[in-house]
Amino acid sequence: MAVERSGAVHDWLAARAVPLGDEARLSAALAGAMTGVRVVGLGEATHGSREFFELKHRLLKILAGQGFTTLAMEASMSAAERVNDYVLHGKGDPLRAVAEMGFWTWRTAEVLAMVEWLREYNRDGPRMTFAGIDPQYPGDSLAALGEGVPEELRALGGFRLGDPPLPPAVAEAARRLAASDAQAAKGSAAAADPHASDTQAVGTPDVDRHVRAVLQNAELAVVPFHEVPALRDRFMADNVDRLLADPAARVAVWAHNGHVMKGNAKGGLVAAMGHHLAERHGPAYYALGLLFGQGEFLSRRRRFGKAVRTRQPVRNRVPFAATPTTVEAWLAAAHPGDHLIDLRGDGARPPEAEAWLGERRHLRSFGGVVGRFTYKTSFSSTVPGDDFDGLAYIERTTCSTVLPDPR
Repeated sequence: MAVERSGAVHDWLAARAVPLGDEARLSAALAGAMTGVRVVGLGEATHGSREFFELKHRLLKILAGQGFTTLAMEASMSAAERVNDYVLHGKGDPLRAVAEMGFWTWRTAEVLAMVEWLREYNRDGPRMTFAGIDPQYPGDSLAALGEGVPEELRALGGFRLGDPPLPPAVAEAARRLAASDAQAAKGSAAAADPHASDTQAVGTPDVDRHVRAVLQNAELAVVPFHEVPALRDRFMADNVDRLLADPAARVAVWAHNGHVMKGNAKGGLVAAMGHHLAERHGPAYYALGLLFGQGEFLSRRRRFGKAVRTRQPVRNRVPFAATPTTVEAWLAAAHPGDHLIDLRGDGARPPEAEAWLGERRHLRSFGGVVGRFTYKTSFSSTVPGDDFDGLAYIERTTCSTVLPDPR
């Protein structure tokens, strides 16, 4: 049974739909939706779709013009500084900097084009910075801290999520490192100003970031794998909040729908990054999910139930799911073609729309790895009005363009 193109819910969604091809209306819609917003989560249903990356690039340009100051990406907090050096100062090779963030999903022509645009945007002076928020891949931080790193932490350089947990001594060493850095910061502040309080004493931003990356990665490395997703999302929320410490900062967060959503991911078991941000910032956090009707995307396939990092990503195809239990079917019926719908907005909602927003439904959701035989029938559950403040719908997607690794 397909969704009917009539009724109170259909009419409410259709009235709010803004065609993505209409730049002026899209910009105006975002300006209204972003009123009072300091951090916006830009989601994606897959990590391997060209159209999602290109849409987020377009949205970033609009947000930059509306006063957003930082792009924070689901990428290595430690290694992302290389990208920031390029977009602010033109230092280094942009493709190499993107590749060194640790994720094949970002080593694409579409992400590289976004990074090149950021460089042009900042050419006359810094206007938008770039940051990673993921504790994974702390190699740059281990190197930057040099001899101050306890020997136990060297194991983090080769650790990857999904590996067997490291000994608890690794996390204990990381906590000692963080404590010694905090103590050194207090000593430096006291030397500079004997009247400074402990709360005023902070380390230099670079040292603080590197220590934090190592500490967070160490905490992830020693817990059982089933505890990693919740801890990782909380750490990513914490890292976004560090960026928001500057009262003038407004942050756009580039991540998966499963991270930017305001509810619980992984079948309701994991409080998503967006859940923490919504709890901490209320309406100043806006979660925008990006969905698609059908098409192709890149991902790696599991082999014998496990992800194999050496395997190349492959093309995956999914058909349109017309059933009314899917959010995508309702969005497709509401408006022909690609569009964006602000679910917050002004004005009263009809009771039927209120009920629809509060009902549990399903949507497509794929990470960097999918099951070989099961992905076509794979859906995640959602309560649209609880999890998202807005939804963008792409009718058909194609694969992102992965670039050769320059390293």
